Amino acid sequence: MTKIAAVGPKDAVLAFKALGLEVVSVETAEQASKAVFDLAEAGCQVIFITEREAEKIPETISRYKTSPTPAIIPIPGATGATGFGMRAVRANVEKAVGADILNIGGDAQ
Repeated sequence: MTKIAAVGPKDAVLAFKALGLEVVSVETAEQASKAVFDLAEAGCQVIFITEREAEKIPETISRYKTSPTPAIIPIPGATGATGFGMRAVRANVEKAVGADILNIGGDAQ
C-alpha cells in the first residue's frame, strides 16, 4: 500500500487524517524539514506539504527532487495559495518542454 502523508500547520492538515493519510503538524521550518526527512526515511511515497512550509525549506525539498520517491507536492494552506506550487509546476513543465506553455493568455497563477 502507498504511504501518503501531509505536513503543515494543524489547521491545514488535520482533515487529511480523515482520509487515512499520516499527518504531521509542524510550526517551524526545522520541524517541517525533520518531518519530510523522517517520512522519506520511513518509506513515504507521497508527501503533501503546505506551500508556506515548503517555501521555508527549499534545501530539504530539493534534496528529493531527483528521487522517484517521495513525491513532495506543495498544497495551499488554510489561508490560501501563495503561488509556490504553481511556480514549481511551471518550472518543471518549462524544463521538460523548453517553453512556458502554462503562461498562454496571461500570467497564470
